Amino acid sequence: MKISRRASIAMLATLAAATLIGCGKKEEAAPAAAAAPAPAAAAPAAAEPLKVAFVYIGPVGDAGWTFAHDNGRKAVEAKFGDKVKTTFVENVPESAADAERVMRQLATDGNKLIFGTTFGYMEAMLKVAKEFPDVKFEHATGFKTADNLAQYDVRTYEGAYLAGVVAGKMSKSGKLGVVASVPIPEVVRNIDAFTLGARSINPKATTRVVWVNKWFDPGKEREAATTLIGQGVDVLMQNTDSAAVVQTAQEKGVYAFGWDSDMTSFGPKAHLAASMINWGVYYTARVQAVLDGSWKTSTTWLGLKENGIDLGGFNPELPADVKALVEERKKGIADGSAPIWKGPIKDNTGKEQVAKDAVADDGFLHGVKFYVEGVEGKVPG
Repeated sequence: MKISRRASIAMLATLAAATLIGCGKKEEAAPAAAAAPAPAAAAPAAAEPLKVAFVYIGPVGDAGWTFAHDNGRKAVEAKFGDKVKTTFVENVPESAADAERVMRQLATDGNKLIFGTTFGYMEAMLKVAKEFPDVKFEHATGFKTADNLAQYDVRTYEGAYLAGVVAGKMSKSGKLGVVASVPIPEVVRNIDAFTLGARSINPKATTRVVWVNKWFDPGKEREAATTLIGQGVDVLMQNTDSAAVVQTAQEKGVYAFGWDSDMTSFGPKAHLAASMINWGVYYTARVQAVLDGSWKTSTTWLGLKENGIDLGGFNPELPADVKALVEERKKGIADGSAPIWKGPIKDNTGKEQVAKDAVADDGFLHGVKFYVEGVEGKVPG
């Protein structure tokens, strides 16, 4: 039997209706998928800390030259926190081979600011600085610079002069002694300033010097101090790095001064005061200059005026009038009203080195190679 086209359509319609009834209800269309959120912008990468390295001639220890430098390194860490990463290498000899090897390795390791903290590193630093033009180098106590090598120092002679003032007040014999390290102008200048300070109080005071020809050698420093005490010296100053001189003074019943840092703990009865260096003033300023892009080569000489050095750590038994005099002299040096190197100043042969009322400039001071009146003997070499 033929089914008409119309009947076919009717049957299909009936089946469709039955299908809908069997399903119960019509399924709703799924909602359109929500648009995916735009990816968040990536957080900027944290800046890498500035790597700063320090090269030391001696052990850090707990007193003296290297200890003072390391206090400066710690001041950098305290101020800049995670903006910097510091490291140090101690006991690096002044020989060119050793100093070059250490500084070259520090530069290779990514340190962008390297401080060399003794005079004898100068030539090594000049050489390595040429090899690493993108690294900033800083050399303590030298006199040569380059585009990426600066020079810095502290006016240690100011601390030595103030120590001399105290020595002039406290010495009963008028015989003073200095345990000296290496005969360069820096050290000769300190011996002279110590003597000028003492003779400003006692014009008859004299200074004897024993050279150990090393910056750090506790055995030789002790031997030199013992020799001076045997010659009648009752107040000792040093330009060496250990506390051996203060310890020896304590044992022998004489006075001494700490050098570069407070050394009271090594000889509480002997320790009159200490010439103390604050390297942190310079180190924090130079790190800041690298961080903000303003670093330039320079020659810097900090003193009492800039808080780079001070005489402190006074013995509790030191008379009040002596401490008051020291404070008065500090003020005069810092504001320029009472310069240390004001003439007339003669050397110990009687030759005038600074004319009456003249004041020696820094060029003169950097080249001091003579003993002033009152210092016995001759400068080695």
